Amino acid sequence: MIRSDNGPEFIAFELTEWLGELGADTFHIEPGKPWQNAFAESFHNRLRNECLSCEEFWSLAHARVVLESWRVEYNTEHLHSSLGYATPAEFEAAHRPQQALVPA
Repeated sequence: MIRSDNGPEFIAFELTEWLGELGADTFHIEPGKPWQNAFAESFHNRLRNECLSCEEFWSLAHARVVLESWRVEYNTEHLHSSLGYATPAEFEAAHRPQQALVPA
């Protein structure tokens, strides 16, 4: 199940058909109620404000490079208040279960 708003990219026939082929479905939040999908809405707002609105993409390849660079920065350099001012990479590393050492 993919939870999303009612934007045209999420209600497009091609997307719903593809999800159906995968055995998945969509769940659309109520119009005008972004708090029903707060984490995704917050992320999309940040992506738009910090990356998409700041760039002019010349090609699909250029968009991929810019978005990958932003993704890496977001996960490895950007401090997140909701994670105790750690990066997602630092937070994940601190909460990853320790691997048991197996004697060789």
